[in-house]
Amino acid sequence: MSKIDSIEHIQQDVIDCEKCPRLLDYCKEVARVKRKQFSSDQYWGKPVPSFGDPDAKVLIVGLAPAAHGANRTGRMFTGDNSGLWLYRALAKAGLANSVGFEQQPEVANIRDGLQLNGAMITAVARCAPPANKPTPEELKNCSSYLLREIAVLKKVKVFLVLGQIALRNLWAVLPEEIKMSKSFPQFAHGAEIHLKDGRVVLCSYHPSQQNTFTGVLTEAMFDGVFDKIHKYC
Repeated sequence: MSKIDSIEHIQQDVIDCEKCPRLLDYCKEVARVKRKQFSSDQYWGKPVPSFGDPDAKVLIVGLAPAAHGANRTGRMFTGDNSGLWLYRALAKAGLANSVGFEQQPEVANIRDGLQLNGAMITAVARCAPPANKPTPEELKNCSSYLLREIAVLKKVKVFLVLGQIALRNLWAVLPEEIKMSKSFPQFAHGAEIHLKDGRVVLCSYHPSQQNTFTGVLTEAMFDGVFDKIHKYC
């Protein structure tokens, strides 16, 4: 890490990353073959950087880019239904503008005018993994980027983790001296994990189709987590 780090430096390092050959090969193959409905799109096909406000008070931590979502568009949570849920919730919470792609999330792209205000979105894996399952080694390879982001995003008061894997990998890079307990905290939707330095980790189910289509995560449940953010920011 350079002596003077910045979110821009980290984002570029992510884009240039070649630590995980399996993931790089998969991202490129997906970009080459494409999904039929996106056959005319120019896929991103490489590691996806974080996205949002450098002065963020909320750091949202997801799992990994979707193969035909962020791996296609080049922006976290963009181009699929998970992103629709997330950006809709962010807009209602006053943390994002609304760019009108609510009915057609697949057409969203990095030039659509979407902006975040007070929030940054990142992930514990920066490449789309096969079957949406990065290996422990691949997650470890990505951990330095999350660690660096936490270091430079000095205004963050809330870490919002989307799913248990996100919580586990965030917990692994947080300094031991700020944890209330040495044991791994129990994940539950809506759980609040307080840190000794006054910051808090909020937990939510991931807005994946597996959760939203089955009712495991409802819009009201998701919005409720974002309502909690205002207690701390």
